[in-house]
Amino acid sequence: MHRSTPATSRGFTLIEVLVSLAIFALAAVVLSVAYLNIIGSYRAMAGRHQEQEDWKWVRSTVLAEPERAKIEAGGRLTLADGHQVVWSAKVESAGVADLFQLTLEAEAMGSGGLDSWKRSEFIHLLRPAWSDPAERDKLREQTRQRVERESKS
Repeated sequence: MHRSTPATSRGFTLIEVLVSLAIFALAAVVLSVAYLNIIGSYRAMAGRHQEQEDWKWVRSTVLAEPERAKIEAGGRLTLADGHQVVWSAKVESAGVADLFQLTLEAEAMGSGGLDSWKRSEFIHLLRPAWSDPAERDKLREQTRQRVERESKS
């Protein structure tokens, strides 16, 4: 008696199983890398958001100070997370009565340099209390003369 093998086989060969496992492993690696990139992006975005919030707090703290001498002296602030921010400011006349140009610079020192940042901003401030009365009168006169010249032409 002679047995014949069927023309169609019902299982997978070892090569087919290995190829499918290799494809699955490659897909798992690609998806894992994509997932880790997304997690890293979320962390970076949260760090930038925190930096912006810290900068807003430093800026509002400095702008709330009424005394020009204290602003020009600079200072150090402690953030909510315990990091230190060192800030400095340069105040100059803007050439208009009671208007000043403030250049604010701040640097936060994080642990190990990971959460560190540095920013600067140029701000115009209207602060009549900072003006010297003689300088204010001189600037107002110059502005009045300039307006008169411009209205005549």
